[in-house]
Amino acid sequence: MKKILPIVLLLGAFGWACATILMSRTAEAPAGTITLRMGHWQLETSVREAIAELARDYQQLHPEVRIVQDAVPETTYGPWVTTQLIGGTAPDMMEVGLGLAYQLWEIYLHRYFVPLTSVVGRPNPYNRGTELAGVPLRLTMKDGMRGAYYEKLQDYMTITLSQFGVRVFYNRELLKQLTGLDKAPEDYRKFLAACAEIKKHPGPGGRMYVPIAGSSYHVGLWEWMMFDPITYGAMRRADFNRDGFVGNDEQFVAFTSGRLGFDYPSLHARFKIFREITENFQAGYTGLSRDEAVFLFAQQKAVFLSTGTWDARSLQQQTEGRFTVGVIDFPRPSASDPEYGGVVEGPTYEQPQGGFPFGITRTCKHPEAALDFLLFVAAKKNNEKFNRIIGWIPSVKGTKMDPLLQAFEPHLNGVYSNMNFNLGGETLVKWNQLYSLYQVGQISYADLAKQFAPFYKEHGLKDFMELQRDWRRDLRTDEQFLAGIRARALAAEGPEAASAWVKYRALTAARQVLPEIAHARQMKLVREGPEPGAPNPYEYSPAVLRKARSGS
Repeated sequence: MKKILPIVLLLGAFGWACATILMSRTAEAPAGTITLRMGHWQLETSVREAIAELARDYQQLHPEVRIVQDAVPETTYGPWVTTQLIGGTAPDMMEVGLGLAYQLWEIYLHRYFVPLTSVVGRPNPYNRGTELAGVPLRLTMKDGMRGAYYEKLQDYMTITLSQFGVRVFYNRELLKQLTGLDKAPEDYRKFLAACAEIKKHPGPGGRMYVPIAGSSYHVGLWEWMMFDPITYGAMRRADFNRDGFVGNDEQFVAFTSGRLGFDYPSLHARFKIFREITENFQAGYTGLSRDEAVFLFAQQKAVFLSTGTWDARSLQQQTEGRFTVGVIDFPRPSASDPEYGGVVEGPTYEQPQGGFPFGITRTCKHPEAALDFLLFVAAKKNNEKFNRIIGWIPSVKGTKMDPLLQAFEPHLNGVYSNMNFNLGGETLVKWNQLYSLYQVGQISYADLAKQFAPFYKEHGLKDFMELQRDWRRDLRTDEQFLAGIRARALAAEGPEAASAWVKYRALTAARQVLPEIAHARQMKLVREGPEPGAPNPYEYSPAVLRKARSGS
């Protein structure tokens, strides 16, 4: 019995688990119904409630369809996605974009998800009776479905249900009490003056008020929206492939060839503004979590907090009845600023790209029903209701939003980051070590540059060459991918064939031809150094300018 009893207990537990799962799944999917599972990581306030509400609305039109959510925490979403997709047990609809590298998501989308390109040119049937009736789905979205399009795949793969933005929230009453201001200033100098005034006042318990609630999470938002875009001008020195961005390989080549350095004005300004802003964070912010900063703000011990629309509803609920939350854009130096006016070229560009994207998996037994439900939520009236419940920005044109979120309208003109020291390997480790020391004030910018620049040029070459080898290794994957696209083109007929061959040629150029040219030029600069008298990527020789003016 001693030997048999453990086995009996294990078998009993296994049988009980199987029965429980079977009963649960049977309750979710009664006989004669279609059950669609929806996997996502959004555990914020009201997200699951909004999905459930729209599912009930949809069920009134389609009684045979049930929507079941699989809400998974952010920390485990990546491994969960991999397990579900490879195991063939993935939900019918899955949110895309978190927990895995972008390149891996592209592979998963190509292998495990259904392309939606054929849908985007057709009207959304659930827009009947609105001004969007008869309008192609792509044109009903604020971003033209740019966030759903994957250039390397040359396909639309998802439908986005919301939009997001990041701004600075503030406590209106506390700001008025400590500074006398009715509204937080968006001018950089005035913002610093307000922070200085806040630090003069003792709060509850005798501890001074904190101007800005910060954490290891929130400092990243300041970097993204305020600090890093100051480096925009580096594009003119390092954008060798002329795509408008400076990649990690291009920045390394620019440094080694003498086109860029830590003395470049916009790089220096970026780190100086970083120091001036973070001096207004609470002590030890780099070791604090996101929740600790939000708690400091909610307890009225800090005046400002940077976060996105995903936290707007939660903040409203936490502060309701105690103080009023205001929203401003990130403070920016004016064009006449004596120190930064010449390097800060504009506001941060925010591509109005949709978020909360869902794709349909290839294992879905009812892909037509899954697509129909996503179209239902993406219709104007339903999308407005859906995002009103959550407190997010709708992704569809002509929809109304919460007044608090009007300050999150994206900047359609502006600048963006052109700084990328992430070469991987030892270079990235060294950068993270020195940058962490700079963040906490243990080394100056001059010390950072003095220690990292020679290491970057010497040891970075090893990591740079590893990047090139990785690129070469990926050529095999590209060949396999292009072989599949070519096979589809060969099998296609009529107008579809013409479209397929255009896609094949575009992908061949983007993945094989143009990268070879860029690679050859970069290797020449790395091996031979700067070309004497050679112009920067966005400079032209007098001969070229004369030829352009003459029209010949």
